[in-house]
Amino acid sequence: MLIRDSRQINAVDWDKMSGLVPAVVQDSFDGRVLMLGYMNREALSMTLDTGRVTFWSRSRDELWTKGATSGHALDMVAIHADCDNDALLVMAHPSGPTCHQGTDTCFDGLEERTAPGISFLAELERVVAQRYEDRPEGSYTTTLFDAGVKRIAQKVGEEGVETALAAVAGDYTELENEAADLLFHLLVLLRDCGLTLSDVTGTLESRHG
Repeated sequence: MLIRDSRQINAVDWDKMSGLVPAVVQDSFDGRVLMLGYMNREALSMTLDTGRVTFWSRSRDELWTKGATSGHALDMVAIHADCDNDALLVMAHPSGPTCHQGTDTCFDGLEERTAPGISFLAELERVVAQRYEDRPEGSYTTTLFDAGVKRIAQKVGEEGVETALAAVAGDYTELENEAADLLFHLLVLLRDCGLTLSDVTGTLESRHG
């Protein structure tokens, strides 16, 4: 069950664990399991309202929003309940390491098991985001951000056309190169517009939900 509003919140079996349900957080882009937390009704409602993943702390007996102190937030993409409505799968986009020990995931070994291509694309998105914030001198990405959205959009259009032409010509080596350029410039455009790959995959997921 995809949870969107109070109707689905009310359908969760809150009584089974005295008002709490386990919430497994998964990276919406590369599929890695990031952490396990617990939510009560208020935490789930707050997560939906704010877009920031919020849990119920069993040790402190209070609500806590991931990243409130560290800055490493989890931006919600979608939340699903399991077949018994007593556990949640939270699809999220991490803004930094999820684990308090400084690793991307709280589960050892998952980083090594991530598909290399997907993992690199996620890392590239993080690099682009950092370039946007820091604007290092001499960086090509910086020149794109400084030029503005029209120039970035123009580059996406150019790379898209070149990708299509390479495919039509049957030049698959060139197709790989142009597709790589297209993906890079698309990441830059998304960041300049305040969007992420998780926003895009979230839209895809909602279409097939």
